Amino acid sequence: MTLLDGKKTSETIQQEIADEVADIKANGGKVPHLAAILVGNDGGSVTYVNNKVLACERIGFGSTLIRYEDTVTEEELLAKIKELNEDVLVDGFIVQLPLPKHIDTEKVLESIDPKKDVDGFHPTNVGRMVAGLPSYLPATPAGILQLLTRYEIETHGKHCVVVGRSNIVGSPMSILMAKEAYPGNATVTLCHRNTVNLGYFTRQADIIITAVGKPGLITPDMVKEGAVVIDVGTTRVPDATRKAGYRLRGDVDFDAVAPKCSFITPVPGGVGPLTIAMLMKNTLRAAKREVYG
Repeated sequence: MTLLDGKKTSETIQQEIADEVADIKANGGKVPHLAAILVGNDGGSVTYVNNKVLACERIGFGSTLIRYEDTVTEEELLAKIKELNEDVLVDGFIVQLPLPKHIDTEKVLESIDPKKDVDGFHPTNVGRMVAGLPSYLPATPAGILQLLTRYEIETHGKHCVVVGRSNIVGSPMSILMAKEAYPGNATVTLCHRNTVNLGYFTRQADIIITAVGKPGLITPDMVKEGAVVIDVGTTRVPDATRKAGYRLRGDVDFDAVAPKCSFITPVPGGVGPLTIAMLMKNTLRAAKREVYG
């Protein structure tokens, strides 16, 4: 069994980006700049955005963090997005989700200029991904592709079962794994909360990618010998022995499932660290005009 080390892979990718940024600076080019909008004080969102800002500092990007209270109006938020769309110094920006209930999330995401949509959530980028055109891929699926590539995991002709159909992970992952590319060329089954007898499908899988946020969902009897298991789930569960009072658990019963696997991601330290690395990669691509010219 080989552990898919997302932390190490993320560090490698960020160093590659940092080296490229250093070359850009040395040649007098424009330093990539990422902006982030954070609404409210959700602990997970604050930590995630702060980590993005720190990543920008490490690799030499410019960054701007824009914070609002959760009482901000939709109009105020849309006005700021329009401003960022028009700011030539900002190459890409994100609006951290989730947003307060009084704000229409879809309306906000659709107001972002697709050329600056480094989260890859705008319908234009989603459509381009489906059509096989250059686009910004959502960070988590892009990170999974990097893991598969860098560990040289065979995907051609393999049966890949994706568990979870969110627009952020499951749906795009199923599309990307079926693409005529590497990683890809897999036969894909997409399962979700209404799938009857989930184990029937996962037992057939050469590759399982699960992203539903249900701790311990995937048990040993649901996994065949030699399978590749990629666990995107990160759920906080109470743990009095930890200083924070909780620990992170994935969708996979790791200790029980790992011995059956050829490759498996841990939680934490698997897919999670790669999301920020891939956001940085999208921002670099935006600065270089690789997707839209």
